[in-house]
Amino acid sequence: MKPIGNLRYRPARRLAQLYAGLVLYGVSMTLMINSGLGLDPWDVFHQGLSELTGLSFGTVTIAVGALVLLLWIPLRQRPGLGTVSNVLVIGLVVDATLALLPAGGPLAARIALLAAGIVANGAATALYLGARLGPGPRDGLMTGYVARRPGRSVRLVRTVIEVTVLALGWLLGGTVGVGTVAYALAIGPLTQAFLPLFTVAEPDNRPQGPLAPLPAS
Repeated sequence: MKPIGNLRYRPARRLAQLYAGLVLYGVSMTLMINSGLGLDPWDVFHQGLSELTGLSFGTVTIAVGALVLLLWIPLRQRPGLGTVSNVLVIGLVVDATLALLPAGGPLAARIALLAAGIVANGAATALYLGARLGPGPRDGLMTGYVARRPGRSVRLVRTVIEVTVLALGWLLGGTVGVGTVAYALAIGPLTQAFLPLFTVAEPDNRPQGPLAPLPAS
């Protein structure tokens, strides 16, 4: 079982970075939604469920995050502060920014929204992971499954999960388009580029055992 992060080291910096990352993540989702050019796989699923149920996008995001978190139990994963905050904060920010930011517009403006959303999403992911206070529920599901079955690759498990939710979301009416492909190609390199900038370094005498900070991966 992986240890969760703690706040013994640089708590103010890490908390500020965690919540800045989660807020930026929610804003980045709104930019991609408003572009109308396609969403990442999980958001295609969220949008499809939102269309089906009539619930707001943010409400669905929170509900799905909570349900995914329940799947951690048989995997013996422990959530950190960042994990629980991820479930709540991102959905609230998405609904708030959807109410404030206009959608649509000329194609050039929509392309700009999409590009800004993808770049912001990469930076946001690096911010909240770099705070070392716990991964998001969806990332934890993937890493927990791999940890319980060492023969499975992270790439394979992530691909299977994301293709599954993408297909379900598309069937439910979620937006799949050029933005979906662009996100798939760009998000890994972007996150990798931002992580060294935002990862909070551990002290040389960092604690060992159950209170050790969570690795960024």
